[in-house]
Amino acid sequence: MSEVDFPLLSFLIFFPLLGAIVVGATQNNNLAKLIALLFAGLELLLALFVVYCFDVSIDGFQLIEKYNWIPQLNIEYLLGVDGISLLFLPLSALLTLIVILASWNSVQHNPRFHFSLLLALQGVTVGVFCSLDLVLFFLFWELTLPPFFFLIGLWGIGSQRREAAMKYTLFMLAGGVALLLAITLLAANHAFQVGSDIPQGLSFSLPNLLQIALPDNQQKLVFFLLLFGFAVKAPLVPFHTWLPTVAMEGPTHIVAILVGLKLGVYGILRFTIPLAPIAAVELSWVLSLFGAITLIYAALIALQQTNLRRLLAYASVSHVGLVIVGIASLTMQGVQGAIFQLLNFTLIASVLMLISGFIHHRLGSTDAIHLGGLAKVMPRLTCVYFLFVLASIGVPGTSGFPAELLMIIGALTSNASLGIATLIGAVLGAAYMLSFSRSAFFGPVLHSDANLTHDIQLRELALLCIPTLLILIFGFFPDSILTFNQVASEAWLSRLTTQTP
Repeated sequence: MSEVDFPLLSFLIFFPLLGAIVVGATQNNNLAKLIALLFAGLELLLALFVVYCFDVSIDGFQLIEKYNWIPQLNIEYLLGVDGISLLFLPLSALLTLIVILASWNSVQHNPRFHFSLLLALQGVTVGVFCSLDLVLFFLFWELTLPPFFFLIGLWGIGSQRREAAMKYTLFMLAGGVALLLAITLLAANHAFQVGSDIPQGLSFSLPNLLQIALPDNQQKLVFFLLLFGFAVKAPLVPFHTWLPTVAMEGPTHIVAILVGLKLGVYGILRFTIPLAPIAAVELSWVLSLFGAITLIYAALIALQQTNLRRLLAYASVSHVGLVIVGIASLTMQGVQGAIFQLLNFTLIASVLMLISGFIHHRLGSTDAIHLGGLAKVMPRLTCVYFLFVLASIGVPGTSGFPAELLMIIGALTSNASLGIATLIGAVLGAAYMLSFSRSAFFGPVLHSDANLTHDIQLRELALLCIPTLLILIFGFFPDSILTFNQVASEAWLSRLTTQTP
């Protein structure tokens, strides 16, 4: 690890938090929105500068920032990024910028508070990706809950939006208990292994914990605690029920963030498997089973949906299952494909949810019975929508293709049955997306209000240009993504090999 003089990552975390304060203190609503847009745009530029400063040829964490935080418990303010976490920084910043633009005119009630929460959420999300101290990570992890609670409960579009916000929060708190217990066990084991008393021997530093062997009798316990805590957020079946509820009751631009930033899957990749490597290898079949069940079950449920927002929620759950299968394959192709797909979520799943919001804003519904013949009245929206649908189902030429291909190859290499499950999931994914799209966008106009609506405006079309370009660039040049995580993925897999007897 190498430390840096300028706290670049800290600035990346606290700059949007400063923006949240400035926006909240601004009296003029229009000015507040402009300030929020400015801070989000500068945050994206700063995140791109972090990518520029990163050396892809070096193994380990870079841009390290380390300060004593709670010395009595050896808790540190420790930040750093590697090839696994790096690209989530600019893509999460881009997603926040797009969400601000997408909700520019739709938020009429207390817009200053709304945009303040969006910036605050961006800051703590960056903290999740950069934290290398487990207590600091847990702090940022839990700090994502208040913004989501208020954003869903106050600006939701359903009559039960407050219940949806409460359901989401309770699910996340339950997962947080398991995470905190696992973190405590890991820190206590560090003290035991170095032969020191508690609290002097405690350590919550991820680099330190990765160097300390966890006893076999604790590995499975830590593995399952971390898996449960992150599976709730991912979400994996059977902990997925909060997402369809929030998709129907919450504001679509906030749901776009939830389906775009898969913090739970990132946690499994970053912490669960590396910190309990022996258990991860022995129980990889459990992870594979969870992933395959999530992939197939959510896809079958999506086939039955008649509402676009609910369908996209189940599609997101199904794709999470595919990513978990890729991770559980414990192969280079599977891991790189999983990271690639996690990055795709911020571009594909989130934009599809935003497009569903554009439709709901115009027609007041996303039920299929109200959407027939949309291609005739909204041709521009239809073209953009279908491009992202094709990316979602992994059509060659889009970023979804290399990611899914890598995960399928990884699954087939690991286990033939697992590979067959991923192929079935891919076929079902194409079936539910194309079937619903055909009935909603083609054929006769089924609802009289559709004839009165208007196509997406140039502002809305412009904000989708960057994601559109990126899914095409990453589709034709996937190495532009794979190069960044090549070394980190090799190190991730080598740890499993060296730790396993």
